[in-house]
Amino acid sequence: MTNTTALITDSTCDLPQAMIDQYGITVIPQIVVWGDQLFRDRVDLTPEAFYQRLEKDPVWPSTTLPSPADFEKIYRSAIAAGAKEIVVMTVSSAMSGTFQLADQVGRQMDVPVHVVDSRGPTMSLGWQVLAAARIRELGGTATRMIDAAARVRDKLVQIVCLDTLEYLHRGGRIGNATRFIGSLLDIKPLVQINHKTGLVESAGQARTRKKSIDTLVSRFFEQLTPGNLKRIAVLHGNAFTEAQALAERIKNDFHPVELLVNITGPVLGIHTGPRALALCGYSED
Repeated sequence: MTNTTALITDSTCDLPQAMIDQYGITVIPQIVVWGDQLFRDRVDLTPEAFYQRLEKDPVWPSTTLPSPADFEKIYRSAIAAGAKEIVVMTVSSAMSGTFQLADQVGRQMDVPVHVVDSRGPTMSLGWQVLAAARIRELGGTATRMIDAAARVRDKLVQIVCLDTLEYLHRGGRIGNATRFIGSLLDIKPLVQINHKTGLVESAGQARTRKKSIDTLVSRFFEQLTPGNLKRIAVLHGNAFTEAQALAERIKNDFHPVELLVNITGPVLGIHTGPRALALCGYSED
């Protein structure tokens, strides 16, 4: 902890563990509910094990929030370690009650707790957390950390190509008719995050896996703000080989200054399913 400001996020950030450790970021796990079992995301249930079970288990999982006591414990631990202020960054409030819960518990603390709505999931949140962490490393205040995250959020693009409509349907995100037609046509849908509303929107569709990945790349870079310093994450639903190939393609064609590859966690993976691929990133001025 630098400048006595603690930085906390939730496990939907999908940051590589090495970066979490490097920057001293505290992660509070979301909870996966599977039948009568409760798992702490990335603690009791790895993403790899989650996707393997998702394809085989007839019981459909869901997610729930950490408890108020979980947040209080994390906050009090940070204060005990010397924090004079706490910055908390959460998954989109339009997708989860995590933001509201973090803010509610934060109001009961004896130090200022600043809760930021990232208006996105996975590395949409992760890039903002990294921006804040890097400002903190330079001695920046909580205000400067929050400002840095906001500047990143304004430039973020995140697009996901799905291998199937099945998991959107099972998660209640689409109706039976759309799912039936999509299955007949073997449609590969694409969705994107609106970082103004924090909601998921359609980004088109393709008829083949190859075409869906090509469309993912073209639409992502069409929307990216022009700039020389591109920071890009490749995310995948337990499709490491394809993700690595996509990362190599992006490295060769677009030369990002930072390129991360990581598996998407269960909270988003419940809806996107195995073999989903995503690009998330931004260009600096």
